[in-house]
Amino acid sequence: MIDSDSDVRHRTVAVNGIELHLAESGPDDGPVVLLLHGFPECWYSWRHQLDSLGAAGFHVVAPDQRGYGRSDAPAAVEDYTVLHLVGDAVGVLDAVGAERAVVVGHDWGAPVAWHTALLRPDRVRGVAALSVPHLPRTPSPPTPLLARRYGERFYQLWFQEQGPADAELAADPRGALRRILTGIGGAGPLVVPPGGGFLDTLADRPELPGWLTEHDLDVFVAEFASHGFTGGLNWYRNLDRNWALTAAWHGARITPPALYLAGDRDTVVAGVDVDALTATLRRTCSDLREARLLPGCGHWTQQERPAEVGAALAAFATDPDRYSPT
Repeated sequence: MIDSDSDVRHRTVAVNGIELHLAESGPDDGPVVLLLHGFPECWYSWRHQLDSLGAAGFHVVAPDQRGYGRSDAPAAVEDYTVLHLVGDAVGVLDAVGAERAVVVGHDWGAPVAWHTALLRPDRVRGVAALSVPHLPRTPSPPTPLLARRYGERFYQLWFQEQGPADAELAADPRGALRRILTGIGGAGPLVVPPGGGFLDTLADRPELPGWLTEHDLDVFVAEFASHGFTGGLNWYRNLDRNWALTAAWHGARITPPALYLAGDRDTVVAGVDVDALTATLRRTCSDLREARLLPGCGHWTQQERPAEVGAALAAFATDPDRYSPT
């Protein structure tokens, strides 16, 4: 596991008008694999893959995305659109001297990876997503659709208002991170109860799972000390804006080779048949190489199943055009 004695290198680069913190491993001249984290995470979510992929000869780059960790956190909500985030990803590739890379995303990082492949296929050798599949663009803005499907108190809608969620998570960062990382299951959509908050949608588990240690929590808490949770919440506050900004790509398909991995206990896809999921991905990806559900795995894919995820990513990144399921 990556810790303070590891060979991970840290630096800050100027990208897309802001400064982003990068964690890197492996040889500088190796094929680049860009790892994009989700909410509420940071570069450390990829600690195992920084280790394994770096040792396999890849130049692994895991940024704190904008609003997170040691990277800048712009104040304006509208500075967190998917176009900004794709611009950041491309800017990171420029900063590390990579003409093309395999781009990997988990949770919110997955839509960034998918859209990087969609908008800049010239920079993407292959795209891999964990947890969140790429779905066809909806014919109307997403927030009214979410309200009709899950109700007005669905957590992504509750996040839309600036203030309440920010204050709830900031009141006890360690408790919030612990609750989110351990309490998300596959029981169904997260709906905030009347008079409650987001954390009330999550199970309160007294013991940490085997994949998460108190030291890991210490690192996450320290990384969130600078900016808190508002930057990450601002990503959700651009759902409808992202839909409007991507109108020109309605119906467009992702053309680079694609890999999708998720846990069968992940609330994002819980209860979804893998064949149906694969069929949907084939509608949006012209070269889907594999869609696989990992038995018994929850939402935090690369942390819960580091060996399986690392092996799949290494095989895919070696030659995305020739990758096939094992």
